[in-house]
Amino acid sequence: MAETKIEICSQTVVDREKVNLVKSQLPDDREISALSETFKVLGDPTRLRIVLALAKAELCVCDLATLIGVTVSAISHQLRLLRGMRLVNYRKSGKMVYYSLDDAHIENIIRETQTHVREPYGNAQNNVVKK
Repeated sequence: MAETKIEICSQTVVDREKVNLVKSQLPDDREISALSETFKVLGDPTRLRIVLALAKAELCVCDLATLIGVTVSAISHQLRLLRGMRLVNYRKSGKMVYYSLDDAHIENIIRETQTHVREPYGNAQNNVVKK
């Protein structure tokens, strides 16, 4: 990947009013930590594959292991982490346990991120404000 040049201001000027407004709208430290942990969990390729698969259909552990190509034990470990982060749910049906996404918010996060990564590179570079 090519190195991206970072543009910076040629002088230091702080718009205190704008900074204070934005600061008042940012989440507190606890929420920032929870957001960060959620992104860390989704940052693992195996867990991301599980979430992507569960966005398509409710699946059991054996289905997920076969689909992703890892052991049932490895899937179970990843599902435990995803459940702990409230990203997936499960339901029992007799001797079977089926997993699904916890709610539509998770699917929305993935869909929006996919939209972003599929955009041609360079769209943001053309957003220069000219006076």
